[in-house]
Amino acid sequence: AMMRRLVDRHAGLLPLDTVESIWRVIISTFTYVQAPYAVHADLSVGEAPMRDSARFHFGFTTPFAPHMGPRGVIEAVEASTGDLGLLPAVALPGGDPWWLALEAPDAPKVIARLPFVERADHPAGLPVFVVSHPIADAAVTEIEVWSVHVTRWVPQAAAAFAGHGELLAASVDGAPDAAVLLMSVPAGTRDAALAVLEGASAQISSVHFAGGHAIPYRPGSGGAPRI
Repeated sequence: AMMRRLVDRHAGLLPLDTVESIWRVIISTFTYVQAPYAVHADLSVGEAPMRDSARFHFGFTTPFAPHMGPRGVIEAVEASTGDLGLLPAVALPGGDPWWLALEAPDAPKVIARLPFVERADHPAGLPVFVVSHPIADAAVTEIEVWSVHVTRWVPQAAAAFAGHGELLAASVDGAPDAAVLLMSVPAGTRDAALAVLEGASAQISSVHFAGGHAIPYRPGSGGAPRI
């Protein structure tokens, strides 16, 4: 809510990028001073864009811990007391279904999606998920994230899902027709979204909560979800 208000009232010559970055660095640095933490990041989609995202959103004071692959990030967060992890919100080379590691109730969960303020010229525009230990009492779940196991996956299901949310899909070793999906949908619409997939001949075997985050904000959009 604070960042939305900050963006909506922005005016003058100082670029919005500068205003947003200053506020984020202030918040992240003071958080670090009070309770030290590190930011673990998966560099498998490229080191430069992930470092740009980490530094833009968390500044240079918060330690940056690089990993080559999402599993290492999740394991590091799980082993820590309060660290954060940055994972690409895009399909990865090799199709690793890393979100399987978020399924257990006490496993790390998605708590944010960055950049929160979306714009075409964003200086840290790589879409990333932020994961942490579960924080149910303080979590914002305007968008819910679910791990969906599918025993029969067909291309038309992805086409039918367009407009209902976002999907990442990964194949399952030894099961050519199966897939594991990371499904992001507006809160309260999970069952309707699953029905869309099933209506397109996808066969769903199980669904697991993987976290949630605020609706990405587009200046002038009124906070409408990006679907």
